[in-house]
Amino acid sequence: MGQQAYRKASSKHLFVKSLLSDVEALEYMLKNDWFESDITRIGAEQEIVLVDHKSFRPSLKGPEILEKTNAEWLVSELAKFNLELNLNPQVFDGPCLKSMETELKENLAYLRQLLHQEDVDYILTGILPTLHKYHLAFENLTPKQRYKDLMNAIHGQLQGNDFELRLVGIDELLVRHDSPLLEACNTSFQVHLQVAPSDFVRYYNFALALTAPCISVAANSPIVFGKRLWHETRIALFQQAIDTRKTLDHMRQLSPRVILGDRWLETDVTEIFKDDIARFKILLHADMGEHSMNLINEGKVPKLKSLQLHNSTIYRWNRPCYGISDTGKPHLRIENRVFPSGPTIKDEMANTAFWLGAMKGMALHYKDIRDHISFADIRDNFGKASRFGIDAAFTWTKDQKLTVKDLVINELLPLSREGLTHMKVHSEDIDQYLGIIHERMNQHMNGARWMLRSYTKLQKKASSIDEALTCLTASIYRQQNKENFPVHEWDEIDTEEFMGYKLNDLRVSELMKTDLFTAHSDDLVEFVIKLMKWKKIGYMPVEDDQGNLIGLISAQSIMDRLIPEKNRDVDGELLVSDVMIKDPITIGPEAAMMQASALMERQSIGCIPVVNGTELVGLITEHHIISVTNRMLRQ
Repeated sequence: MGQQAYRKASSKHLFVKSLLSDVEALEYMLKNDWFESDITRIGAEQEIVLVDHKSFRPSLKGPEILEKTNAEWLVSELAKFNLELNLNPQVFDGPCLKSMETELKENLAYLRQLLHQEDVDYILTGILPTLHKYHLAFENLTPKQRYKDLMNAIHGQLQGNDFELRLVGIDELLVRHDSPLLEACNTSFQVHLQVAPSDFVRYYNFALALTAPCISVAANSPIVFGKRLWHETRIALFQQAIDTRKTLDHMRQLSPRVILGDRWLETDVTEIFKDDIARFKILLHADMGEHSMNLINEGKVPKLKSLQLHNSTIYRWNRPCYGISDTGKPHLRIENRVFPSGPTIKDEMANTAFWLGAMKGMALHYKDIRDHISFADIRDNFGKASRFGIDAAFTWTKDQKLTVKDLVINELLPLSREGLTHMKVHSEDIDQYLGIIHERMNQHMNGARWMLRSYTKLQKKASSIDEALTCLTASIYRQQNKENFPVHEWDEIDTEEFMGYKLNDLRVSELMKTDLFTAHSDDLVEFVIKLMKWKKIGYMPVEDDQGNLIGLISAQSIMDRLIPEKNRDVDGELLVSDVMIKDPITIGPEAAMMQASALMERQSIGCIPVVNGTELVGLITEHHIISVTNRMLRQ
């Protein structure tokens, strides 16, 4: 979101006037050559997710950690369980990549010392596997007015009743949520490249072309709420998490605020800013305390605070950025937002080197990338990369059909090496970082593939999905803290690895069965008996046509009612309505699992339907309790 000062303005109209003044000032500075263009810098932002040191579930202590330090490079993020580290700009030459890695390591080591005082640690991952829907409640929003205003503004534009996630990968996720805080699932490693205004159009279009290969190479976000989805699920999750649109009768084209774009850039950077102002409603309006054109008339460089604030609420995967250098001159940057966090610092630096080098390498070989590939192919590649990651195949220049491996090894890595060499980056650093990308391709292994393979293996051994997710996260934590072991060198997961898994830490939603076989009140009992026998289940919820729980059938309830004639209808057939328990004991998904266990023991029952209001959402049985208990006893 950016970290500039924010104070909500009393008048939206005054903010709009300030925003228009910023655009006019930007145009003036571009036209009159005010911008820094004789130096190239790079930078990065590291987002992290905080976890409990034992359970590996999200920790909400971000605000408390910030109170313990005055480090200016450490700032808040949207949710209490996230923080962001801002790295110093580096001149793009010589030791820049190694210096960036060193700074990142030192800052994370300092942060870890603070975190351990609170029994908290951090994990580098695009989406934390142990993150659950209940962690995204509005109460877990970082307590800053700016974040609250943003969430309320997005929610205020919602045209439907809820925000929805609809994703299909190996598994399928269909879930609704009442808060746009779903976007806090995502953590990324954002890389910045300073670009001269005269080169901005060329380089921005290079960035668009490289978006898909970067996603495929670096994918590290395949699991959300226990579901195996896209290799880089962040792409779809971020868009859908704050998508306020609804389906329309006449196919009116409305754009989400999270976008790749719909065309190449044609003129200059103001084309993007003007398009965003025209297309997207203002979410935040703040009193920025400056009038840019007045400053221009005084010969002073404005900060364009209003433009930057609005830009921070538009989530282009390649975001244009304006800033002022230490020299006092303004500059332009392209921010690559597609890289996920992790799996290791080495992997992140390899991704960084790959993109920066490819951007410079393309500039050496292509005067205008638009002459060699269509934007339709770029958008198609973007979707394929997000879904299939390193397994994708692209349409590239000259209408070539290439696998990710062939494209990266035969074309993009040589381009990247040439670009880094052209910028006089140290050859040993080039070899190290691009060597990691090369080995990823050779071994066909990035973070997403390692996680998908490991999680599938764990599901066969663990007593519950939650235990599999906890073990997976614990293994990610352990292996990313090995020195100099990028993800393609990680061990296969040990299915017997047990990392402090505790039943009393669980909520019902983390252990309940959601793949349910249900009955309706007018079903034949004979039919239900067959289903229960075929599927080897002892309990079957009864729901109405809207999915609301109206009863529960068990083998015992059928036996208790099977004989009496009064339970037969006029045709002599026994119906579910005759034998079901009409007011079963229920529990909510956010209740503690220990509460469910105690309720079963107290009421002498073997099953509890899980409901959200009256809606049936899951089932907890004594089998769940016994399997987890046995697992813990074996460990």
